[in-house]
Amino acid sequence: MRIEAVIFDFGGVLTTPLVDAFKAYESESGVSAEQLGRAMHAGAADLDGAHPLFELECGRISESRFGELLSLHLATELGSEHDMSGFSSFYFKALRPNPPMIERCIAAREDGYRMALLTNNVIEWRPLWEPFFPEPLTDLFETVVDSGFEGMRKPEPEIYQLTLERLGGIAPERCLFIDDTEVNCEAARELGIDAVHFRTNEQALAEIDEALTVGSRR
Repeated sequence: MRIEAVIFDFGGVLTTPLVDAFKAYESESGVSAEQLGRAMHAGAADLDGAHPLFELECGRISESRFGELLSLHLATELGSEHDMSGFSSFYFKALRPNPPMIERCIAAREDGYRMALLTNNVIEWRPLWEPFFPEPLTDLFETVVDSGFEGMRKPEPEIYQLTLERLGGIAPERCLFIDDTEVNCEAARELGIDAVHFRTNEQALAEIDEALTVGSRR
């Protein structure tokens, strides 16, 4: 079946790797990813067992509440006060656009594919990442499905189904999804959406081209 729509993830696909941003924060603050992880795990106890990052990405807690929780539990982890309020500033200073993938995104739009952005993100971060694109999101994408505004996140099947609905109820078999997290790709495939697991630009670009070429022959 011919591919008619291409659905891109944002962080780690249309940007440099997310791990680089966390490494930059670790270098600047001295707080390791493992320590952040333990603080988030401890913070779940304050949210009836819900993971703080997942709650943030679903818009159920604010960025400030997230920072308060991590600061509280990092103080226990580190044995000293640590202010997490500046995390997003460090994060977005280290994160950069990924030009080859953004150019492929624009090329797909120009080739007539319907375009969607499906991202696990944070409400307060929208003004920080929109400038990564050389044109307004509404010009590049037919729909932007941002977990922070939707109350659901990948890999929950409902957020993929919402994306399909906002693409006019398009059949999943007519869509190609690109994401840097394998579990998110697996969830898409379970719904019948073809998926490319982004690992490098060269690998992903080749697989996208192959998927769109094969799809055009069907």
